[in-house]
Amino acid sequence: MTETPLRSIIKALTWQGMGLVVMMLITWLVTGSIAKGGMIAVLGATTGTVTYILHERLWARISWGRRST
Repeated sequence: MTETPLRSIIKALTWQGMGLVVMMLITWLVTGSIAKGGMIAVLGATTGTVTYILHERLWARISWGRRST
């Protein structure tokens, strides 16, 4: 079974949404600044989303480790 590109994108967005909140809280605690925490979290989420999608699409093309049903 293969995964559609839209599914990969939705998975990436929900995962990064959760990560965005966690990263913002952590950086806010470390820096004491909500603005800096938000900026760092958004940059991290953006780069994380793009690299996650690329990673998932690359692995979708590799048949190694799959079994047909």
